[in-house]
Amino acid sequence: MPVTIKDIAKAAGVSHTTVSRALNSNPAISPETTERVQQLARQMGYVPSAVAQSLLSRRTQTIGMVVTTIADPFIVKVVEGAEQIALAAGYSIFLTTSHNKPEHEMAVVETFQRRRVDAIIVTSSRVGSLYSSQLDQIRVPIVLINNQEEGEFLHSVTVDDLQGAQLAVAHLLALGHRRIGYIGAADRPKSNGRRLAGYLAALKQAGVTPDPILMISPAATGDLERGRAGLEVLWAAGATAAFCYNDLIAIGLLLACRQRDISVPAMMSVVGFDDIEPALYTNPPLTTVHQPRLELGQLAMTMTLDLLNGQEAQDRILSCELVVRESTSQQISESANGEYSITSR
Repeated sequence: MPVTIKDIAKAAGVSHTTVSRALNSNPAISPETTERVQQLARQMGYVPSAVAQSLLSRRTQTIGMVVTTIADPFIVKVVEGAEQIALAAGYSIFLTTSHNKPEHEMAVVETFQRRRVDAIIVTSSRVGSLYSSQLDQIRVPIVLINNQEEGEFLHSVTVDDLQGAQLAVAHLLALGHRRIGYIGAADRPKSNGRRLAGYLAALKQAGVTPDPILMISPAATGDLERGRAGLEVLWAAGATAAFCYNDLIAIGLLLACRQRDISVPAMMSVVGFDDIEPALYTNPPLTTVHQPRLELGQLAMTMTLDLLNGQEAQDRILSCELVVRESTSQQISESANGEYSITSR
């Protein structure tokens, strides 16, 4: 049976109230008694009750965290960053998934509240404007990572999608590409819209007229399938390069190119977004926009703890960086006389 405060009190020959105070280093108890009780508790293997402590402090020292899916490589570093800060502050994380469904996300948030978590962090959130009235009733801080709904709501940490997309497309333009496709993800409306806007802004700055045929968001069950489906449209439309909403879509595109014997980057340059670990090991290694995923998680948890401590918290937008690898290049073709030149299809 677990050792209780009453067991310690009996062994120490004092009241259970004295033991409780001594275990909490209450100044009303003498240092000698406090030391004797705490040493006895350690010897007897006493483990404090988290439930009892939470009733006294009105804190459970837990943070609920909602992610779209644990299968998404993007999530791993975000959770790692959040956990680093949480553990250092004495908090634990409860992790669950929403499967990118707003109604499921809201149900999870409500479950976390019933579980008496101290705060909630949601990644790629869709609940903001859809369930604002319900969220107003939740009395714990909620921090969103890469919020997917328009409008001012709650507290958020996000990356600069517009800037990241401009970096990607400007890179392709600098390589001489003009027929640049965009493969988006309609189920992430806010970030998809901003990345599309960055794509268009880069084309405009270079004096390139956007072609609607090159801007697609394939209906598919997953991101890899979106990339695979996107190749047929872009190749038929004469694209020489593609900027993809994320790395998984880009990897799907690379796989489709390989199946069609379309050489990357000689015949099609490909850029992703996120810089997940698999991007290093694709064939060829993927040029991509690096999201500071670890920092996203760290900042979200830091903001959460600040809110719990009654401090002001400012929304944060983090910059992206372009990581150039081997999936992008100028297009080279051989002419009739055997000379090579930069061309576009």
